[in-house]
Amino acid sequence: MAHTPSARLKQTKNGSGPQRLAIFFGDQLDPDSSLVRSLGPEDTALMMEVAAESRHVPSHAQRTALFLSAMRHFADVLIRRGIRVRYIALESPENSGEFETEIVRAVAAIKPAEIVCVHPGEWRVLAMLERVANSGRIPLNILPDDHFLTTRDEFARWAKGRASLTMEFFYREQRRKTGYLMEGKGKAAKPAGGTWNFDKENRLPFGKKGPEPKPRPPLRFKPDETTRAVFAVMKRVLPDLPGDVDSFGWPVTREQALEALDDFITHRLSRFGPFEDAMWSSEPTLYHSTLSSSLNLKLLNPRECCERAIEAHRAGKAPLQSVEAFIRQIIGWREFIRGVYWLEGPAYAARNGLKQHGELPSFYWTANTDMACMKSCIGQVLETGFGHHIQRLMVTGNFALISGVHPRAVSDWYLGMFVDGVDWVTLPNTLGMIMHADQRPDAAKGVTGLVGTKPYAASGKYIQRMSNYCTTCRYDPAERTGSAACPFTVFYWDFLIRTREKLSDNQRMTMILKNVDRMTPEARTQITIDANLLRRKFGIEKNDDLGR
Repeated sequence: MAHTPSARLKQTKNGSGPQRLAIFFGDQLDPDSSLVRSLGPEDTALMMEVAAESRHVPSHAQRTALFLSAMRHFADVLIRRGIRVRYIALESPENSGEFETEIVRAVAAIKPAEIVCVHPGEWRVLAMLERVANSGRIPLNILPDDHFLTTRDEFARWAKGRASLTMEFFYREQRRKTGYLMEGKGKAAKPAGGTWNFDKENRLPFGKKGPEPKPRPPLRFKPDETTRAVFAVMKRVLPDLPGDVDSFGWPVTREQALEALDDFITHRLSRFGPFEDAMWSSEPTLYHSTLSSSLNLKLLNPRECCERAIEAHRAGKAPLQSVEAFIRQIIGWREFIRGVYWLEGPAYAARNGLKQHGELPSFYWTANTDMACMKSCIGQVLETGFGHHIQRLMVTGNFALISGVHPRAVSDWYLGMFVDGVDWVTLPNTLGMIMHADQRPDAAKGVTGLVGTKPYAASGKYIQRMSNYCTTCRYDPAERTGSAACPFTVFYWDFLIRTREKLSDNQRMTMILKNVDRMTPEARTQITIDANLLRRKFGIEKNDDLGR
């Protein structure tokens, strides 16, 4: 059974006795990491497939399959390098089903002098490691994660004293530090093209005929023997996961991830920038990279992604506005979001700045809804475990924000239902960017959210302008009351009415809120009534039991 790493353990070296237990989690699969390079013949690498990681939030079947298959391929890489691997497969009869008990079991069996790992990507996992080390009185050595361009301490120094953290200012520092898309040297360096970003040029919708030329779909990879074995094990051990694996084609090795990067640079990067905010129902990925899962599992390095894009620009194969937009997502937004996660601490997850408490509607798990945009975007997630960033922010996320769903219910859904879901990514993106819920508890009145300076709330008219979803929908995005009114439009105006006082000191909301003030009391009352009826229809009931 070559597809199961544990079946090959007899091929590893036998030292005189393990000195360190090196733990590799499923989002730490960089074959050139400092931890991998440090391993000697007497060390043991521990990798664990545990059912609890697919259940603490319901994990999409493709997300689970991606993690497990990529882990098994990575373990084989370690074994081929002569590294001793203790691999706990999901189907193993001895598998206790949780990280903590498996690490305790490994410590008891191996008796290492030290536990060593790369810094984990989640507060929950870090706390678990510290418990194990403390209870077992064994040294714990946590190495910095050199995958990222900015350390936790560097971000903390940048953020010190700032009431609100503006990504644009952080991004400019990143450009200066890396030299990416900069002209000149030192303090005299200027951004290429004379501007730091091309946001204004990168908000184009498609015409009535849709994207032209038609985007080339991202490269997909046929499941190999290892991946098919994972499917079979999941069917036995985790049969009730949401979504399905029928369309699975995600990169599960570094070699495949590099092929996927090359495919994006060659076929979609050139048109990514102008249309990065557009949507089209028959084109689930458009010109997006779909590389986030490979980056988050560490199969790709952010530096190589940026440098490949810059090479394409220098060769005349991709315009500056597309390359800048791609690089901003990686060295700007991605690093910024991770910095916020570790800066704010584990209590960050409990924030609910707008005091919203609704249940997540059941159609987020089924796509059974008559809203065409939601049916399309959620259906795509169920089928593939993926949605590009504007679908996440302005469709599925926007609906949750304006309808009043509890932010933790939404962030848990994003964590589990997308193949690129890891906590440091999904929590600040959802809690801060989508739900505008991450105001610091001691923030003065008028201080905006930590991640977003304003709520990204929009009516159905935005979706109509940026997509073709509305052409097949029974709802009218121009109507804000009545049976034909688009739920997005109803909820949008209800959201502004409900949060009027709380958002009144946000300067970016001043002009928008004046539209609420111009409404008659009768109009505001009718919107409130219709919004409450919709909440009842969709099952968005109050739920305070989300403090986990």
